[in-house]
Amino acid sequence: MTSNGKYCRMKLRDIIKCSNLYRSLFRHGYEDTPQNRVLQVRSNIFLHIHPAKIPAHALKIRFTWCLGGITFFLFIIEVITGILLMFYYRPVTEYAYLDMKYLEFDVPFGIILRNLHRWAAHLMVVTIMLHMLRVFLTGSYKPPREFNWVVGVALLVLTFLLSFTGYLLPWDQLAYWAITVGTNMIRAMPLIGHEGPFAVLNKYNDVCFIVLGGTDIGGSTLLRFYVLHIMVLPFSAAILIGVHFWRIRKDGGISRAL
Repeated sequence: MTSNGKYCRMKLRDIIKCSNLYRSLFRHGYEDTPQNRVLQVRSNIFLHIHPAKIPAHALKIRFTWCLGGITFFLFIIEVITGILLMFYYRPVTEYAYLDMKYLEFDVPFGIILRNLHRWAAHLMVVTIMLHMLRVFLTGSYKPPREFNWVVGVALLVLTFLLSFTGYLLPWDQLAYWAITVGTNMIRAMPLIGHEGPFAVLNKYNDVCFIVLGGTDIGGSTLLRFYVLHIMVLPFSAAILIGVHFWRIRKDGGISRAL
């Protein structure tokens, strides 16, 4: 009975593998050989993120300290918790602060959700800076990895911008005055800030006016920061993360220690 059942399962598996549906999902039926394992990895979009084989030095934690992977993991946490927070938050000045209080005190596990998002954001800033420092100290920015270093710098800037735009969303006094200081710094930028050196614009058309949606912090500012925080910056970061991973593969994997 057992052998017949095993035979029937094998027969059913063969029938499924010969079906058009199976072949449309899984394009290849490679035999289990070392060469075909590489081909299976290269033909799968999920497995292709990682190389089919890597040098032994890339497995040493004391070289990379897994800082890039930890940063990416924190980004995933930010995306998941951010999507959940969107169910309870309205980017309107009358409700933004009240929604945060409702999330903290009335929503089950709401304060845990918010703190996960907040502390993961802080840790992401720390880990990406440490990752950049590790890359610099080990010379991993040198040829042929110059382009990927530039991509990493762009990701660093996007991480700072994500942190900056998220700071205003609670709409409390700490957020308000922190953004006030930040936008005053933007106002003093050369050329594009009306208070900066060589200013060619006025306060009604400079970069600070564009960021705030006016001359003062208000409802337009909150809405602009919200859109930047949940759409523009995360999607830009996701695209550059994909390019970053791809360039690691194309540049020969993790660089060797000096």
